[in-house]
Amino acid sequence: MKKLLLPLLALALLAGCGSPVEKNAKTSIKALKEKDMDTLASLVHPVKGVTFTPYTYVDKGRNIFFYAKDIEDAMGDSTLHRWGDHDGSGSPIYLTFADYYDQFVYDHDYAKAKEVTWNRKMEHGSSIDNASDAYPNSQIVEYYFPGFEEQYGGMDWVSLRLVWEEFDGGWYLVGIIHDQWGP
Repeated sequence: MKKLLLPLLALALLAGCGSPVEKNAKTSIKALKEKDMDTLASLVHPVKGVTFTPYTYVDKGRNIFFYAKDIEDAMGDSTLHRWGDHDGSGSPIYLTFADYYDQFVYDHDYAKAKEVTWNRKMEHGSSIDNASDAYPNSQIVEYYFPGFEEQYGGMDWVSLRLVWEEFDGGWYLVGIIHDQWGP
């Protein structure tokens, strides 16, 4: 019985304090809301940087990534990047970082998401979700809205997933995946 109590007590204490991933996720969602790029940059993986994915399918060969030092000044950069292709139409997504951010990162107030999950995807559109393959050994925190207009019956759901990997004793942001219902 004593052998069982000690791990349960330790788990209860950790749960009350919040995990490092939970703390970092809360800090990052606040930074995203406030467009605080310095704070966001401090959470970005120091070696891998952070990859931005406009829809659920992660393609590290095509998705754009930034190192922490690049995130700090990204909002003021006027460079057009090809972020991927629009789901459904297939037309290319050419946007500045600031425009991409407004359309595919913080397009809703995810700090007030209806549901927040860890390592569990809430919805599936027609795109393949390969996040766990693209980011093995990661922790994924999803900020999810089930929809906004009753007339759409939930087909206007959106989510933002923040992907964390452990490195050198800390957890760092390696992916920001935007997702929404798509045909």
